[in-house]
Amino acid sequence: MARPAPMTFGVFIAPFHANDDSPVLSLRHDLALIELADRLGFDEAWVGEHHSTGVERIADPFMALAAAAVKTSRIRLGTGVVSLPYHHPLLVADRTVLLDHLSLGRAMLGVGPGALISDADMMGIAPVTQRSRMNEALDVIIKLLDGEVVTASTDWFELREAQLAFLPLNPGGVPIAVASTTSPSGVSTAGRHGVGVLSLSAGFIGGKKDMRTQWEIAEQAAKEAGTTISRDGWRMVVRVHLAEDREQAIRDVERGREQERQDYFKPVLGLENDYTLADEIADDSSIIGTPADAVAAIERMLEQTGGFGGFMIMTHDWASREKALTSLELFARYVMPHFQGTLTAAQRSARVVTEKRPSYKPLAQAAISKAYSDSGRELPAGANIQSLR
Repeated sequence: MARPAPMTFGVFIAPFHANDDSPVLSLRHDLALIELADRLGFDEAWVGEHHSTGVERIADPFMALAAAAVKTSRIRLGTGVVSLPYHHPLLVADRTVLLDHLSLGRAMLGVGPGALISDADMMGIAPVTQRSRMNEALDVIIKLLDGEVVTASTDWFELREAQLAFLPLNPGGVPIAVASTTSPSGVSTAGRHGVGVLSLSAGFIGGKKDMRTQWEIAEQAAKEAGTTISRDGWRMVVRVHLAEDREQAIRDVERGREQERQDYFKPVLGLENDYTLADEIADDSSIIGTPADAVAAIERMLEQTGGFGGFMIMTHDWASREKALTSLELFARYVMPHFQGTLTAAQRSARVVTEKRPSYKPLAQAAISKAYSDSGRELPAGANIQSLR
């Protein structure tokens, strides 16, 4: 009987780096994190696109992921996300296929309308047009990746019998996912195209309360468009920091979190709420604690949402880089196996042996006694059967 598909795990690198941190070293840290995630057995790494603020520092996720492809061997590499209104769709499709070939078939395409109004403003793009532009571009990109010849004309791009010179390496093509926050736009787009969802709102306080409804919207959009959508392609994106004990994990991140709020989210992005770290932990919008805490939080999310296929760790600079890498290892060692079923057989074997242990003792006694007898010696009085195995 086939086993159910295990949950996939990954890292989601916006990234967020303090404005007083070296750009060179922070980018190297991002690449080192992907390299470590690859060694630890994470399935996916997503890298974002931003052009302003100085904090979210990667302007071209394709370039960053190409660098990561050289340093990794198995982890899938996705744009998290490329802002489609900023690019001609033929170029996005071309770069996606190039990354797929450079990485030997590991590319993923995450798309969105663009998160920072300051980015769009510099390009003269009206924010009210961004979602419609994303949909127009995605329509074309999917056709191009499928090998179609496309002619299309909109008020911001034109294609004349456009086609790709190369197609994705894998027969199933490049996995695609749409970024989704609190509005129904993202899930509706994903449903219409039959692609995955990156739920960034899972990392917002209160963001998971409408998740079941959002998935219903995605399913309805898929039904109306004649496509299919699977929960296996639905990914939650949440901040995580783990340590050996909960109090240590909280101490690790308190200062960095507050600095990020005071230096970036409040003055630059205009964040107005005063949620505390304790509020975020209670809501599971940030998982700060032990591996057991992370397992429990993800279980609660599965219950809240009705089920999803992937869990992505939103990386941050709340903790020191050394502690951030340790947290990633703790997650891989003790959280991922719980949801991937890799320990099920070992734990079952241990239970069976434990239950049968009383019946094994006389068998071991007889075997050891015979071994002594066969060698012409007597079993020492009071011998410890365990020590003589």
